[in-house]
Amino acid sequence: MSQKILLNSKEIGIILHRLACQLIENHLDFSNTVLIGIQPRGIYLAERLASILRDEYQVNDIKLGHLDITFFRDDFRRSEKILEANKTNIDFTVENKKVVFIDDVLYTGRSIRSALTAIQSFGRPEEIELLVLIDRRFSRHLPIQPNYRGRQVDAINKEKVKVNWLENDGEDMIYLINQEKDN
Repeated sequence: MSQKILLNSKEIGIILHRLACQLIENHLDFSNTVLIGIQPRGIYLAERLASILRDEYQVNDIKLGHLDITFFRDDFRRSEKILEANKTNIDFTVENKKVVFIDDVLYTGRSIRSALTAIQSFGRPEEIELLVLIDRRFSRHLPIQPNYRGRQVDAINKEKVKVNWLENDGEDMIYLINQEKDN
């Protein structure tokens, strides 16, 4: 198994600011927009973006929620591994709002499909967009594409993208990990 750095802390910071600016361009004051971080790892990206929008771009009225999709997954009962649920924290309605789903890596698209089902418990959004830090474009199982992407990565075979967040992993770093055994 080998790994290489895809993005370091400085590059991640630049991408986060670019994504924040793109959100501002499309949602202005966020009066009709809510940000939803997809559990478990999309919440770190969502919280980081919300913080940048508030602190550096003075967008004051940001509604941020966390959505757990565990029991909406199509592989919920197909694995030997017991899936652990995370906490959903959405204390507002999404009825007639523009929802921006936020996740760290878009891989097969199955998590986003699950999120589309799960969000219906909180109302009927006017529109749903997708923001991802990493888009693994050659791995899609479903016809799902991001509206906002930090970086597009062409990972193949047994390669995995691992996003480390300072809040959870002690560093801001994105790795491409080759899971094949080295000879």
